[in-house]
Amino acid sequence: MTARLVGQVVEEVFRREAGRVLATLIRLLGDFDLAEEARQDAFTAAVEQWAAAGVPANPCAWLIKTGHNKAVDRIRRDAVFRTKVQGREIASAEADAVAVLEDADDTTFGDDRLRLIFTCCHPALGAEAHVALTLREVCGLTTQAVARAFLVSEETMAQRLVRAKKKIRDAGIPYETPEPPLLNQRIHGVLAVVYGVFTEGYAVTAGTRLVDAELCGEAIRLGRLLDELLPINPAVLGLLALMLLHDARRPARVSQDGDVILLEDQDRTLCNQAKIAEGLALVDRALSVAGQVSPYAVQAAIAALHVRARKKEDTDWPQIVGLYEVLLRLQPSPVIELNHAVAVSMVDGAARALDLVDSLAARGQVSEYHLLHAARGRFLQQLGRPIEAREAYRSALGFATLEPERRLLRWRIASLEGLTTGV
Repeated sequence: MTARLVGQVVEEVFRREAGRVLATLIRLLGDFDLAEEARQDAFTAAVEQWAAAGVPANPCAWLIKTGHNKAVDRIRRDAVFRTKVQGREIASAEADAVAVLEDADDTTFGDDRLRLIFTCCHPALGAEAHVALTLREVCGLTTQAVARAFLVSEETMAQRLVRAKKKIRDAGIPYETPEPPLLNQRIHGVLAVVYGVFTEGYAVTAGTRLVDAELCGEAIRLGRLLDELLPINPAVLGLLALMLLHDARRPARVSQDGDVILLEDQDRTLCNQAKIAEGLALVDRALSVAGQVSPYAVQAAIAALHVRARKKEDTDWPQIVGLYEVLLRLQPSPVIELNHAVAVSMVDGAARALDLVDSLAARGQVSEYHLLHAARGRFLQQLGRPIEAREAYRSALGFATLEPERRLLRWRIASLEGLTTGV
């Protein structure tokens, strides 16, 4: 196997397995920083060794074993690091590693991952910090992707991540899934993490692919685990429903050439009917639980209205607008405001929607969010203002980092060239 091919394989394994490897190494070593160093050592060793020996049958288990061995060697070389195994003898740590590696399967690694998510969502960390840290370190999202999720600069997010990791180390936050009475204290942060993973899979931050099906599948799997931990929890049920309903539309969202297919142009017969049925049942369960309505359940109810419409003309846009207004009261955010404006355009027209978007833009919170400029361009185009629409699309293109979205924006700009030049 050539060095270039090995590099590609290792890069793909890192993208898919880095979070699982880190989660299990933290359990074995008891130290976040030491586990990160061990993971890095393991992937470096993979680049060197897989070229000669070939890719192992279970790359994740190989990386965990190699990372653990590298960490033990590091501890032996430096007595200071011995104390970072939480007081356990090296032999005991090695025995634990052998036990987990002999039973290495997706369930074991998945449980470790969920345990680490709960650790990063400890109350000692601020809400934004623990969500950002988990998305970056546990789920393998890039700092750029995490920054995008929070609508902040990459530099700002990098600083938050450093502070969050330092807090875990200094506070001695334990690596564990909390007992049932404590679960509810952390569940909101955990759900935000899982949804962040799904969002990155559903609409990748950058690159050539519109969708990362593996990330979507991992988020749904974690959602199912949370449903087992906290049954009849409206937020968990709502999030799981939301992810299933969105993921059901995945085959209809992307063309064979990898281009974006907008909602109004999607072939709804391609949607996964089994996921739709499961998602709709979960929406009903989430909304029937007594007590406070979860924002995830409201979002799922919106998604349900989309999938229930057999064709675009059947979509109940007035009800969707009403649900977005409920959502804005429960969980106000610029992204929800933008989605609300798009829904309003389908009921009250582009002029009203443009007013809402311009008001949102004037506050400066999402000035670099490409979808805001894209929506603004669409409204201006519908209002017969092609010059302004073209400039809005160009602004969106300047901030967009995903190639399928950039192709769509370039096509829209080109379609307006004749109108704006008088040809």
